[in-house]
Amino acid sequence: MLRLTCPYCGVAAEETELAPGGEAHLARVGPEGSDDAFHAYLFERENPRGVHFERWRHAMGCGKWFHAARCTVTLEVFGTYPAQTTEPPAHIRAAITAKRPGWAWRGLS
Repeated sequence: MLRLTCPYCGVAAEETELAPGGEAHLARVGPEGSDDAFHAYLFERENPRGVHFERWRHAMGCGKWFHAARCTVTLEVFGTYPAQTTEPPAHIRAAITAKRPGWAWRGLS
């Protein structure tokens, strides 16, 4: 079972206590965006085999949203961090790189 630690309240919660929120670090499309850009924002998402950054809500706890870096194959969790963070913290990127040589942060989608 997937266990994530909420960066706000520090509780290590099982996935049944959390609510998934999809891919993290998406570039939002505003009113000035084209129909094609809005379509891509809504429907064209990453679904990688390997390292993935996701949004989660601690639904049965403090209720706050946070981001998690994990491997979709092994369920290995590299770390969690506040949702207001615009990119994964350096220590999480370093943890991923240490276990996945050649991996690199690709920036905002």
